[in-house]
Amino acid sequence: MPSPHSPVSPASTAFDSLNERQRESVFFGDGPLLIVAGAGSGKTTTLAHRVARLVLDGADPQRMLLLTFSRRAAVDMERRIGGVLQKVLGIAGKSGQAPSLPWAGTFHGIGSRLLREHAAAIGLEDNFTIHDRGDAEDLMGIVRHTLGFSSTAKRFPMKGTCLGIYSRCVNTRMPLEQVLREAYPWCAEWEAELKQLFGAYVDAKQQQNTVDYDDLLLFWADMAADPAIGPLLAERFDHVLVDEYQDTNRLQATILLGLKPEGRGLTVVGDDAQAIYSFRGATVRNILDFPAQFEPPATVIALERNYRSTQPILQVSNAVIARAAERHAKRLWTDKASTRRSELVVVPDEMQQARWVAERTLSLREGGLRLTSQAVLFRTASHSAALELELARRNIPFVKFGGLKFLEAAHVKDLLAVLRFVQNPRSRLAGFRVLQLMPGLGAATAGRLLDAMEASPDPAGVIAGFRPKPSLAGDWQAFATLYAALRDAQQSSWPGDAERALAWYVPHLERIHEDAETRRADLEQLVRLAAGHGSRERFLAELTLDPPESTSDKSGVPLLDEDYLILSTIHSAKGQEWTSVSVLNVVDGCIPSDMATGDSAEIEEERRLLYVAMTRAREHLHLVVPHRFYVTQQARNGDRHMYAARSRFIDERAVLDFDQVFWPPPAAGTAGPRVAARMEVGVRQRSRDAWK
Repeated sequence: MPSPHSPVSPASTAFDSLNERQRESVFFGDGPLLIVAGAGSGKTTTLAHRVARLVLDGADPQRMLLLTFSRRAAVDMERRIGGVLQKVLGIAGKSGQAPSLPWAGTFHGIGSRLLREHAAAIGLEDNFTIHDRGDAEDLMGIVRHTLGFSSTAKRFPMKGTCLGIYSRCVNTRMPLEQVLREAYPWCAEWEAELKQLFGAYVDAKQQQNTVDYDDLLLFWADMAADPAIGPLLAERFDHVLVDEYQDTNRLQATILLGLKPEGRGLTVVGDDAQAIYSFRGATVRNILDFPAQFEPPATVIALERNYRSTQPILQVSNAVIARAAERHAKRLWTDKASTRRSELVVVPDEMQQARWVAERTLSLREGGLRLTSQAVLFRTASHSAALELELARRNIPFVKFGGLKFLEAAHVKDLLAVLRFVQNPRSRLAGFRVLQLMPGLGAATAGRLLDAMEASPDPAGVIAGFRPKPSLAGDWQAFATLYAALRDAQQSSWPGDAERALAWYVPHLERIHEDAETRRADLEQLVRLAAGHGSRERFLAELTLDPPESTSDKSGVPLLDEDYLILSTIHSAKGQEWTSVSVLNVVDGCIPSDMATGDSAEIEEERRLLYVAMTRAREHLHLVVPHRFYVTQQARNGDRHMYAARSRFIDERAVLDFDQVFWPPPAAGTAGPRVAARMEVGVRQRSRDAWK
């Protein structure tokens, strides 16, 4: 194995901008490598330079697999790698276009491509379509109803819960009994019925030539374990590099070990301190246990220099994560000194919290800090309700991330259903949605037509031969003509197909929705997106796997102002950064959530969640602590006021690194509250407030 610091070419001076730990990561040899990249430590830069270094050393870009957390991240990574290579090639006196990385993408995106290549071997037709989460729920609901579980004497889990259980079993590799016991105890009595439901759900997908998100990973893992296909997949890639490894689940880890069982050529990058997606099936154990999975153990390199935050922010963030029960050791540091300490803002209640945030936001704005450089983060979307009212009252524009997802909007689902039904005539879910767009064509007629298509060797031909009742003739003929044209290779063209589908749908859009003009703007955006994909098949797959974030129905004030404040859940804020960050409700019951204190693993994830929120800040960090807040999470106990204790993650020692602010300030001539490490509320005042 070459020395980590040995130069690989005369062009290595192009890597001089890297710090010592980054260079060690970039020039490491071929053994299994874990790069523990702390928040703001330049992990993308490091990974891009490592890929560029491998290419310069002779690695074939066609045989490199780069897995990222989103398609946009893959595109950005490829752009950065290209920039490094161009710079190096220029230094070396060479010319030519930097090589592309055709196998850069998400786990689900790469899985989709591999499944398409090997469809016949795994029992799929190569024109299979992919169900997004909403479509998968709907299909689960149809199967649930068909089996009679929608009319049981006792309450049976709803379709979304059923899909959640199914998905958790697949992604965590845990048996149904264990998943029910640990995550869905209220559903445990239905174990036998759920097994029957899930078996029928798998059969329905097979019959309709569709797959869901989980299948993309499950089938890939099964192929990797297959004695015939597995070696072909393993030999295909010399190097496998994975970003955000802390967010992977057990199924994804199984795939990687299937590709690189000895770890040769395997590099994973991540931060166990930012593992916050267990509700999606991700497990922090993947990154914690990675080194021990190989013999000899994988090398671990920690990136500790932070390029984002000031030292006072890192000091309090390090104090929070240092108490974690288990972690890869690292301590973030920076040369960005500052005399501005982070603030622990103590307020009486949620309304005063909202007023403080609004006033602080305006104050920073008057000081020259744009609203878009400021963010307010919270554990749960409902925590911002009082703040949203206050911002609206003060005419402060804002955008709240966590609104209606693009693919969940009815009009977007309608247009995509048209394209999916054309692509895969056996997609019963897409067909059922499209057929009922035509006025007068009900569920019974749609069902009979789809039954005929399912039984026919030429399902598309059934559309052409269908004869509706006279009142439907005009609408049906328009649809049948569109369907035939989009199925005909001579008439079909991309992205023209998307434009023709939109033209057909617009009259139905205007008939169904009062706000048709706003919704049409979303659909025109969808058609513009279509132009960036090479075919209908790729468009449908990639849009489903990596959709736009929101629609015109995005929650918050419409963007009529060029400047706006960012409101976001902490989960949605991961990967982002702002000059100023305020975190709401830093109290026990909110962070950690009172719904996530069932065991030590859940509490540790809540600690990491607060750490992620704190490390989004560049220069200003404010943790807001209301003494009293309104609880609506547990409706069975009724709405009530509760007195809150500061979050257990900000202990007495950590408090000393904050400036404490008590707000609102005392009236002139009165003594202000005593500043102490422990927050105090007078016993008599508590007693009085309890009866207000």
